[in-house]
Amino acid sequence: MQGVMKEGAVNRRTFIEKMAAEMGGWIPSFDFAFGDTDAYVIVEMPDQITAASVATAVAASGAVNIETVVLISAEDIDQAIAKNAPYRAPGA
Repeated sequence: MQGVMKEGAVNRRTFIEKMAAEMGGWIPSFDFAFGDTDAYVIVEMPDQITAASVATAVAASGAVNIETVVLISAEDIDQAIAKNAPYRAPGA
């Protein structure tokens, strides 16, 4: 947050939007928050490798603590269910 206070929140968001665009993605949501987490950023990337590249670069900077969560669409969940993995619960 020290950097945000120095450079401004809009400037930070603009920088992140530009970085995402350079990687082929975009930012549908960038919001600051009260509480343990200072910001929530939803990033759409063309694939998981690109998303991992961005997340790794951000984490490696040491300037922020990040938690990466992969969001899955309802359509993708339906496709996953249709694959019908042959799982059996322990003891079943």
